[in-house]
Formats: sequence, C-alpha cells, structure tokens
Amino acid sequence: MANKVPNVKLNNGQLMPVYGYGTWNFLKENQVRDAVRVAIDVGYRHIDTAAIYKTEPEIGEAVEGKIKDGVVKRSDLFITSKLPNTYHDPEWVEVALRKSLKDLRTEYLDLYLVHWPFAVDADDRESYFDMKGLRPSKVTLLDTWRAMEELVLKGLVKSIGLSNFNAEQVGRILNDKNLRVKPAVNQIEIHPYFTNTELVDYCQKVGVVVTAYSPLAKGGEEITEQKPPDTLTDPTIVKIAKRHGKTPAQVVLRWGIDRGYTLVPKSVTPSRIKENLEIFDFSLTSEEVKEINGLNRNYKCINYLPFKGYPEFPFTWLI
Repeated sequence: MANKVPNVKLNNGQLMPVYGYGTWNFLKENQVRDAVRVAIDVGYRHIDTAAIYKTEPEIGEAVEGKIKDGVVKRSDLFITSKLPNTYHDPEWVEVALRKSLKDLRTEYLDLYLVHWPFAVDADDRESYFDMKGLRPSKVTLLDTWRAMEELVLKGLVKSIGLSNFNAEQVGRILNDKNLRVKPAVNQIEIHPYFTNTELVDYCQKVGVVVTAYSPLAKGGEEITEQKPPDTLTDPTIVKIAKRHGKTPAQVVLRWGIDRGYTLVPKSVTPSRIKENLEIFDFSLTSEEVKEINGLNRNYKCINYLPFKGYPEFPFTWLI
C-alpha cells in the first residue's frame, strides 16, 4: 500500500493511524458510501464519523462491502464515532453507542468520543439532529464520563475520548479521583488560521492525543453563516508548496503531522481523497512549520454559537 500511514500509541497502548478520513457534511445520498470505498481502496484505515453526521449507515455499508470483498479485515480498520449531546445522560450513553454500532455494522468501535462537552435536553432525543426543541441539560461531564468508561469495561469500545473540550474540561476529567479510564484523544479544530497552540500543547503534555478536524479550514458555513478564509491560496502556503513540489493542501496537512498531532480531513473527490493521503514522502523544516504557525488569526470555522449560553460551552473567549 502506497503512502502507508504510521500509527500513534494512545495512552492505553492502542495504536491509532495518525491520519484518517473525515465524513462530516455529506449532502447527497450515497456520496459518503462511495467516498469511503475510495478512501479504503487508496489506503485510509481510520474512518471518523459521528451520529449527528447522519453518515453512519452508509459508512457501515461501505465498510462491510470492503470486508466481504477481502480488501480489508475489520481489525485493519480504526473506526471512530461520537456521542450526541442529547445522549449525555448516563442511562442513554450505551443506547447511543449501540445505535451507532448497528448503523456501522460492527460489534465494537475503536474510539468513541463525547462529541461536545455541553449536554442538551430536548423534547425528543432525535430532535437534536434537527436542532429543534433544545435546552440545557443538568447532566454533568463526570456523570457522562463514568457511563463512557462502562463502554470500555463492557468491551463495546476499545478507547474513549473527547471532542471540542477545552483544557480545563480535559483536566477535570483527568483529575477526577474516581477516574477509571483516561480519555485517549481530544478531537479539536486546528488549521493554519486557528493553530489552537495552547490546547494542543496542554493535551500533548498530559498524554492525550490531539486529532485535528477541519484541518484545511473548510466547513462550518451553515453554522457560522460566513465563508471561511481560504488557507490554500495563502501566499506563505503556496510558496512552501512550490518549494516541495506539493499542493497547498498537502503542505497544510503535512504541517499538522509535523506539529505532532493526528488529522481527519474530508473530501468528496476521489482524486483529492488520494492526493490528501500523499503526505508521507516529505516533511517541512522547522522554519516552515514556524512560518505557517505565524498565520494564526484565531479564526474558528466551527463555533456552535447557538449553544453559547449552555453550561460547559467550551469556547470561553466567546462568552
């Protein structure tokens, strides 16, 4: 397999590919199914999804087909999904997971993340997927985390982690005197215009692997109602790309690898799915990494401002 993706060791000893395929914001029927098939064919072994993406059934179909065809075994794949906000209540955590397992056509997940730190109550738990009838929940982070731990102890997931948690929230989980299973990963937004340096450094210091979503600063227009700036036309990135004979996207993705975190980019175009994987035959110099670091604007593509007043809303500078 060309451009074989290296692994990172999580704090429980499990190996996770440093590079995965993201599956958020697919709008057309069968689009994600076909894209995942391409991703597996060209060498992706980490598939990242979430219940709220509404892509799990198609991903399950694609993965099952590739296993039946002998392209991969289930053990070759690392599948990540995420707990919806309306399922934070301890009695609902396993219910949500089992729904994802059914949709993904698998008996276990390699990684299950708490998608956002804030808990949401609703007239109907499924209404969160339509963003209707929502209100803050009184369920605490630690209550939810204890239910997440049970999933590991029952063998339903291999690792558990966090997504969109700030440093204080990560620390609160790690420092809980009743902690049984440490969070292995914190998946957060990172790209050249939002380097998120303090949170990246903190997580790496405490042994929590960082995964970057929206690593190309794409997505979020329907939430923020504004078009994000285009990192791929930035003169600094274009200059570095020409120097290496690579595309701007490949340089941005390699920048993440050279900063020491993992990434889950998304594309729907087969040629770009393949191109995005071709980043393991070069590396950036320390000076080039610093140049790209210097592009930071503290611009977030995904801010979830409709939940700004909820307890545990993680982006404290927006409050």
